[in-house]
Amino acid sequence: MPDPTLPSHPDAHLFQVRHPEWAAAATMYEVNIRQYTPEGTFRAFMEHLPRLAKMGISIIWLMPIHPIGEQGRKGTLGSQYAVRDYLGVNPEFGTMAELQALVAEAHRLGLRVLLDWVANHTSWDNPLVHEHPEWYQHDAQGRLVPPVADWHDVVALDYGQPGLRRYMAEALCYWVREVGIDGYRCDVAALVPTDFWDEVRPALEAIKPVFMLAEWDELYPSGGLSWEEFNPDTHLLEQAFDMTFGLRLHYLFDSIAAGRAPLAAIDAYRATERAKYPPQVYLMNFTSNHDVNSWDGTEYERLGALALPFAVLTVLLPGMPLVYSGQEAGLSKRLDFFDKDPISWQDFPLQDFYTRLLQLKRRHPALRNGDPASQLTRLPGPTGLYGFVREKQGAAVLCVINAATEPAALPLPEAAAGTWRDVFSSEQLMFRADDELTVPGHGWRVLEKVAG
Repeated sequence: MPDPTLPSHPDAHLFQVRHPEWAAAATMYEVNIRQYTPEGTFRAFMEHLPRLAKMGISIIWLMPIHPIGEQGRKGTLGSQYAVRDYLGVNPEFGTMAELQALVAEAHRLGLRVLLDWVANHTSWDNPLVHEHPEWYQHDAQGRLVPPVADWHDVVALDYGQPGLRRYMAEALCYWVREVGIDGYRCDVAALVPTDFWDEVRPALEAIKPVFMLAEWDELYPSGGLSWEEFNPDTHLLEQAFDMTFGLRLHYLFDSIAAGRAPLAAIDAYRATERAKYPPQVYLMNFTSNHDVNSWDGTEYERLGALALPFAVLTVLLPGMPLVYSGQEAGLSKRLDFFDKDPISWQDFPLQDFYTRLLQLKRRHPALRNGDPASQLTRLPGPTGLYGFVREKQGAAVLCVINAATEPAALPLPEAAAGTWRDVFSSEQLMFRADDELTVPGHGWRVLEKVAG
């Protein structure tokens, strides 16, 4: 049954980005090199690449790898987002040759690599400050200024300067040419003019197909965060970016877990998303990332018993899922942002949980990213349950989560009759018309339809 929230979109022609073929079934993993291992190096992280590939990850997003400013530095090691040299490698992490080896090994394993790019601001001791002071923003007294008062370790760039645009475009092309990376995650992307990104995308594509992720969300309510005004009309996804953050859905999960919104509010969110974008547009689903973990709290602090049920939704709702460093270890602490604070992996207790979900996402035709032929049908049931079926040409996945403490049963529609396999237990289930599916309290059920 077609989803009534997925009509033909009147503005579909405006969204001209052609996603790389390898992005259609992709999932993303954010790597915090500093905290990933006791060594905190590219070389030490490389040992985890085979594990991540086996887990079902497709795209590796590396937090910024550039040298960090010392002037005004926060903490002992500083923020990775205070870039001192756009063409250099942070010696804390290793050498250019070791970064190239990491990318080559990722490619050998079938993984793609994105670099985190900070185009909006630099450290105060970036040589560009003295070489091209006109490339920076100044206050009425002519003083350089940070983009946000709290970001006192960085200074804002001025994209009204043609020379800066040429420099930054060439720097972006450099890493694609010299290291072979597959695209970028762009920090506070909408604080940089969209026409700059529109100009850069073709230059990158002339080298190789790339994937571009913008840290932004045009669906997020205006004034929702204190340090930025979210603009619903940035047009970032039309010509420049493959995907933006699903910030509105992320904070909706937080609100539901805190009792400020009902579980059914996810439907209203989906309707808003579909009204704004045609199905081929990608948004990134997540329960944690580097900012969220360090500043808002771990998923267990924010989501409590719903941390894993909502992780299930990030993978199985339309959108590309993100896993942050340590989530497969059940990371239950906020990682220091400016100092060394290695992740305790504890034998990867959630490795199997994520592997089952991400491998299903990777192989199943109904779960492909941005596919208008994949249909989502909501399954009505008790207030504490959220269930749906995603289907394409007879291949289907059924997902139900339970936000309540007690087990609950979801009535199955007639169309669900047939044989299904439980993705987590591997048990085969035969349903007749009007059967029910029981979901444990604060649990989930994920079923894949068996062909035949």
